[in-house]
Amino acid sequence: MRLVLLGPPGVGKGTQAERIRRTVAVPHLSTGHMLREAVRCGTETGRKAKAILERGELVPDTVVGELIAERLASPEAAGGFLLDGYPRNIAQVATLDGILARMGIGLDRVINLFVPDEEVLLRLTLRRSCPSCGAIYHLSFRPPAREGVCDACAGKLEQRSDDREEVVRARLGVYREQTLPVAEIYRKRVILVEVDGTGSADDVAGRVARALRDVAA
Repeated sequence: MRLVLLGPPGVGKGTQAERIRRTVAVPHLSTGHMLREAVRCGTETGRKAKAILERGELVPDTVVGELIAERLASPEAAGGFLLDGYPRNIAQVATLDGILARMGIGLDRVINLFVPDEEVLLRLTLRRSCPSCGAIYHLSFRPPAREGVCDACAGKLEQRSDDREEVVRARLGVYREQTLPVAEIYRKRVILVEVDGTGSADDVAGRVARALRDVAA
């Protein structure tokens, strides 16, 4: 299957993408991971991205599109793929349409995970991480045994700068402005499926699995 996974920050796309990857046996293609890998491997696109990142700038859609085209044309994606983090805006939809048209293929389904904004705020603003070992905690759902102290290495837990409430609200604003219109495009093409992202990871995975069974049928 050829899939796209959409959803706001904090909805659990990474967790669900990994489960989808195992369920339908397709590679999970995250734009963030692909950029880091391209830079590490020194590919032509990676060298372009590295120069841009070193200037402290955002990687433009054109460069990201080149990276997507490379990965979708690779043997890894010949049997299908799960795109996570792309397309994020209407311009990227057009780019992806062009890539897929040149390959003579199309998307089977676009999965849009959704949760209320207040749930996103609860998930992200109460998240804490250990800069020493990378462990992640949540003050409500998975608190450390000792307040402010990592269970694994006794490091001091911190709140990431992008998990502050004002930053999360700004990220949600960008999502509504740029990515929700993407979902509407795919809804009109009748390939969008909305999946409730609330509840446990297992609950959400069950809903996603049912949606994918409908595609396979």
